[in-house]
Amino acid sequence: MADLFLRSPHKNTPYPFPTLLLRRIQYLKLVAADFGAALLAWVAFFLVRKYLLSELTGYHFSEGVLFYLSGAAVMIALFWTTLYGLLGEYRDIFRKSRLSELIRLARASLLGTVVIFFALLLDDQGVNNYHAYYKTFTAYYLLHFTITAVLRIWAVSSVQGLVRGGVISFPTLLIGSNRLALSTYRELARTGRHLGLRLVGFAPIGAAIDPELAQALPEVGSYQQVPDLIQSLAIEQIIIAIEPSEHLRIQEILTLLEGLPVGISVLPDLYQMLLGSVKVNHLFGTPLIEIKQDLLPIWQQVFKRALDVGASGLFLLLAWPVYLFTASMVRSSSPGPIFYRQQRVGKNGVPFNIIKFRSMYVDAERLGPSLSSDYDPRITPWGRFMRRVRLDEFPQFWNVLKGDMSLVGPRPERQFFIDQIVKIAPHYRHLHRVRPGITSLGQVKYGYAETVPQMVERLKFDILYIENMSLAMDFRVLLYTLKIIVEGRGK
Repeated sequence: MADLFLRSPHKNTPYPFPTLLLRRIQYLKLVAADFGAALLAWVAFFLVRKYLLSELTGYHFSEGVLFYLSGAAVMIALFWTTLYGLLGEYRDIFRKSRLSELIRLARASLLGTVVIFFALLLDDQGVNNYHAYYKTFTAYYLLHFTITAVLRIWAVSSVQGLVRGGVISFPTLLIGSNRLALSTYRELARTGRHLGLRLVGFAPIGAAIDPELAQALPEVGSYQQVPDLIQSLAIEQIIIAIEPSEHLRIQEILTLLEGLPVGISVLPDLYQMLLGSVKVNHLFGTPLIEIKQDLLPIWQQVFKRALDVGASGLFLLLAWPVYLFTASMVRSSSPGPIFYRQQRVGKNGVPFNIIKFRSMYVDAERLGPSLSSDYDPRITPWGRFMRRVRLDEFPQFWNVLKGDMSLVGPRPERQFFIDQIVKIAPHYRHLHRVRPGITSLGQVKYGYAETVPQMVERLKFDILYIENMSLAMDFRVLLYTLKIIVEGRGK
């Protein structure tokens, strides 16, 4: 449960303990406010439904009611705080807008009220007509939303007061050194107080440095040193203030920042503004493109992992005849082991051993790592059939169950080929933000890659998947994969 609420910006931060403790207290303050509001709302609703409206329900207080009410209220409060956590209400609490909080709370309250109504209130004693249903639903929704809104706004305002007062701040690094960086610094200096931004310095691009910027901010190091600067200065926010037309330089910087626990924002150009990529909100007074750090909402992350575990476990349990038949065919097709294990690189660059049904002759790579092709003589006849219908991938459901992989995600590669790919496309490391998958958008849209240039070509589909990642996208990829298997179009 704590993982839903608390997110420390740095695992190994030089911040003093009181600062980290103060931040965690703010998270707990918001959770406690929601928990207390849910308790009060349920008690108030109970009194309204069972006491003030006793003529409707025919209910009167009896012995044990207080005990029942207390237990029920605690369980209801736990439900609400868990729901808020899954919906991401306890993320980035230091930069919340009170108006947006009310809008989000209204939606979350409606969802939670629907769940509670159908789970607990639909068969409530004495409620036997639609008019009573409407009154019950409306009364609880209004009570819960009103009480939670009051306590939530109090908690958010309290946190905002600490941010505006400078008690809580976020070390910010400006990347850039020209007039554009200077104007960005001035804008952030003007709006940074209520955002909690504390500019600690700038990292120049090239040798030309604006003298006014150098006078206003210390130069902390080159932009190539940013990963080390983030660690040593405990940087939590990066502002890339260079000309938007310098796409290759921006790509280089984003590659350096890949996987680091910082917020990243980039100055946009007019073309990106016209495309609608730029969002102006309460985070910054100047228009910026914010690089997404969380690819999926928490509830979708939880659901995706639950789907991975449930579907993989069920498939391994029900498809054992297919596994048994395939294993026997692999054994009879050529001498050697049934399964083939190979080290691949997974999420966050962590290596793992992928498992497949062996589709090649033994010692197929005795001359070194090489990719397969349509007419690769190393592939056995049965192996060629397995690849066409993706049977060789079936043992990877075990990798999914272990947590090395997901059902859908970019296909994992070997470090040998990754080293070659990043020389051409450094942004390949972007794929390591997610678990690799048994199937992927790149695989269904492009197919197996036979060369490193083809891997780079396929990369655009995997990047597209990551930037549009959702449960709906996963289901579409799975359906497309089934279509390919049925048609035997794999290779």
